[in-house]
Amino acid sequence: MPQPNMNEMLQQVQKMQADMAAAQAALKNEVIETTAGGGAVKVAITGELVIQSITIDPAAIDPEDPELLSDTLVAALNQAIAQAQEVATAKMSAASGDLGAMGKSLGLGF
Repeated sequence: MPQPNMNEMLQQVQKMQADMAAAQAALKNEVIETTAGGGAVKVAITGELVIQSITIDPAAIDPEDPELLSDTLVAALNQAIAQAQEVATAKMSAASGDLGAMGKSLGLGF
């Protein structure tokens, strides 16, 4: 079995690190917007899970049923977080590339 080319492996690792850093930086600017309750609550969140805004339709504010607004807000926030995590995972996966393919191309057998 031939020895892996350490220079090639180092270059590929450095490229992957640069790609991952760029993907993390891009997540700061990625904004995901979600709604819940038929649009009664809107949430904007970054790819880094920072809430940018929450908008509540005044019609959704019912003093007789504060639990409904609370539940709708929780649903909107949970949906926003889940979508932001999906975006982050996709970007980081794309940046890291196929590590198995890199290992195979270098003769590492994984």
